[in-house]
Amino acid sequence: MAEDLPWRPRTGEIPQKPGVYRFRDERGRILYVGKAKSLRNRLSNYFAPLSTLHDRTKRMVLTARSVEWTVVNSDFEALQLEWTWIKEFDPPFNVQYRDDKSYPYVAITLADDVPRILVTRARGIKGARYFGPYSRAWAIRDTVDTLLKAFPMRSCSDGVYARAKRSGRPCLLGDIGKCAAPCVGRVSPAEHKAIAVDLASFLDGGDQRFVRDIRRRMGEAAEAQQYEQAARFRDQLQAMQWALERNAVVLAEDLDADFFGVADDELSAAVQQFTVRGGRIRGVRAWTVDKELDVPLPELVESILETAYTDAPPPRLVHVPVLPADPAPMSQWLATRRAEAGERATKVELAVARRGEKAALAKTAAENAGEALVLYKLRRSGDFTARSNALAALQDALGLDEAPLRIECFDVSHLGGTNIVASMVVFEDGLPRKDQYRKFAIEQAADDTDAVHQVLSRRLARISEDEPESTEEREPAADGTGASGRPRKRFAYRPNLLLIDGGQPQVAAAARALAEAGPAAAGIAVVGIAKRLEELWLPGADFPVILPRNSDALFLVQRLRDEAHRFAIGYQRAKRRRDIGSVLAEVPGVGPARVKELLRAFGSAKAVKAATAEQLAGVRGIGATTAAAIVAALRSEAAAAESPRRPDGDTPDR
Repeated sequence: MAEDLPWRPRTGEIPQKPGVYRFRDERGRILYVGKAKSLRNRLSNYFAPLSTLHDRTKRMVLTARSVEWTVVNSDFEALQLEWTWIKEFDPPFNVQYRDDKSYPYVAITLADDVPRILVTRARGIKGARYFGPYSRAWAIRDTVDTLLKAFPMRSCSDGVYARAKRSGRPCLLGDIGKCAAPCVGRVSPAEHKAIAVDLASFLDGGDQRFVRDIRRRMGEAAEAQQYEQAARFRDQLQAMQWALERNAVVLAEDLDADFFGVADDELSAAVQQFTVRGGRIRGVRAWTVDKELDVPLPELVESILETAYTDAPPPRLVHVPVLPADPAPMSQWLATRRAEAGERATKVELAVARRGEKAALAKTAAENAGEALVLYKLRRSGDFTARSNALAALQDALGLDEAPLRIECFDVSHLGGTNIVASMVVFEDGLPRKDQYRKFAIEQAADDTDAVHQVLSRRLARISEDEPESTEEREPAADGTGASGRPRKRFAYRPNLLLIDGGQPQVAAAARALAEAGPAAAGIAVVGIAKRLEELWLPGADFPVILPRNSDALFLVQRLRDEAHRFAIGYQRAKRRRDIGSVLAEVPGVGPARVKELLRAFGSAKAVKAATAEQLAGVRGIGATTAAAIVAALRSEAAAAESPRRPDGDTPDR
C-alpha cells in the first residue's frame, strides 16, 4: 500500500489521541473531514490494502494527495471541530444534504417592544422565537388565524402598525377582536407583550395549562353572572381546542421530543424529523442525503443531528433509529446548542424508542422516510432531462454504439435452492413498461449462473430478426390445436442492453447465452451490476465500470435492479404459496406434521408428487383413503398449473 500512496504518513507519526483529520487533493482542496477517538486507529483503516477498501473510500484515498490532522482534548471537542470544518469547507466526500424546499415557521418577535406573529420561511429575524417547521403553510396560517381569537396579538406589518398609530384607527383585525390594538392604546405595550409570551408558551407545548386556565376563568365569570366576559372566554377556549385538534395527541402531554426516521441504501438516504411539543406533532421536516462514502448508520445519524440542529436548538429528548457509536459527545454538543439558544434546561438525551407510543411514532417516521427515498429516486428517474442524461452516460460508460433505449433487467430468486424463479423488467426511454414484464419458472438449476443461462436462453430464443417487431402472435387454443382469437404482444422486441443482477459469473453465463443465440442476438449488449459496490461488469473485463457518484445513470441502473428484484421476490412468494404444502393442506386430515412426514419419507416435493397411492399409504400416519385424496389433489394441481402456461414455459404477467 505504501508504494501506491507515497504521501501516506508513517504509522508512528500519527498520534493515538482524539482529533480531526482532513484529506486534501493535489490542489489543496479538502476532500473529506472526519473525527476519531484515536487518529492512528482510524487513519490506519484508510491505508489498508486497496482491494479491501469500499469502492468509494478507495476513490477518495486515490484522489487525495495528503492527510493532516488536529489533535484535541476530547471526543466532544473533535465533534465540534469536525462540524465547524464541514460547514466551512463543504467537502465533496462528506455527506451531502439535499433539502428540496424551505419550510414555513411561526415566528414571534419577542425582542420587539410590540411583538408581532408571522408565518415565515426566513430564519434570520433577530430576537424572534421560532416554532416549527411545518409541512404545509396554509394549515399553519389557518391555525394562527384561529389562535389570534384566543391570543389577540399583533400580526400586521410594521408599515400597517405605524399607519394605524398615526391615524388613531385600528385595522380590521382590531375591530373583529383578533388583535388587542396596542397601536391605538387599547392595551399597553407591556400587556400586549404578555399576550405574546402566552401565545409563545402555548405553541411551545403548554397548551393544556392554558386550556385549563381559560376554562376556569370562564366558569368564574359565569358564576359572577358576567356573561359577556364568559362568552369571550368561551370563544377563546373553542379557538384553542380547534387549534389543538389540528395535531393529534400522540404522547404524554408534557413530552417535548424530536423523532428521526432514516431510510438509506448504498448511495442515498431520506430523513424524516417529527417535532413533538406538548405531546403533539407540531411540525415535520424531510430532506435527502447523498452519501459519497458508504458510512454506517450510527455515523450517518451523527451527521443528520448536526444538520438538523445547526440553526435551531434541540429538545431535551431526541429519538433516533440507532445511537451514535459514542453518544456522549453528541449529547454534550446538543446541550451546547440549547445553551446557546438560551434554554433553561440544557441536558439532551439521545434514545432509541423500543416500545409503546414512542416506538409507534418512530416507526411512522421510518415508514415516511422509506416512502420519501422511493419518491426521491422516482423523481430523478422520471425527469426527462435526467433520463436522457442517464441513457447517454450509460452509452459512454459501456462503450455502446447507441443509447440503450430498451433495457431488460433479469433477477433470479429462490429460497434455499427451491422454488427457483426469475423476473424480467423492461424500461424503454428510461421508463418502466410493466405490460412487458415477464416471469420465469425454473424447474431445476445447479446454481445462480445456471439459472441465468436458462432464463437468457429462453428469452433470446424468442427474438426474431426476420419478422417485424410490430406483428402480433396469437395465443394457442386451450386444446393445443391451432390458435385462439386473442392476439398477444410479441415477446420478440430486441433490447439494446441486458442488465443482470450479479457480478462476473452471472455476466459470463449471460454472455454464453448470447453467443448460443447466434446472429439473432447480434448487437445486444450485456452488463451485470454487483450490489455490494454498485459496480458494472462487462463480459471478460478485468475491472468493473464505475459510474460517477449520484449520477443519473447509476440511479437508473439501481432502479432497474431494484424493480427486477421486487418483481422476482413477489413471484417467488406467490409460487411458494402454491407449493406442495399449500396443496396438501386442503386435503382433509393432512396437516403440517403429515406434510413434513411425507417430505421426510420421500426426500423432496418432486418425489411426493411422483409417488403412487400405495407408496403414500406406506408412510406413517397416511392411510389408503388419505393417500388417494393426496394423489387426486396433486393431479388436479398439476393440471391447473399446465393449462395457462405458454409454449416455452414462460408465465405471463397477467
